[in-house]
Amino acid sequence: MREKYGSNLIYSGISMGTALAMVISWSENHSIIWAIIHGVFSWLYVVYYALFG
Repeated sequence: MREKYGSNLIYSGISMGTALAMVISWSENHSIIWAIIHGVFSWLYVVYYALFG
């Protein structure tokens, strides 16, 4: 049971990171293409934006 809860938590974190990266990208670039690319890289882009944005 615990393993199932952990995997759901990971998937929730990944989808939240993807959504956050796409929203940040859209607000900065106003480009669907960049939003999709940043969504693929998700948390890497969020961390980059937090450090250098």
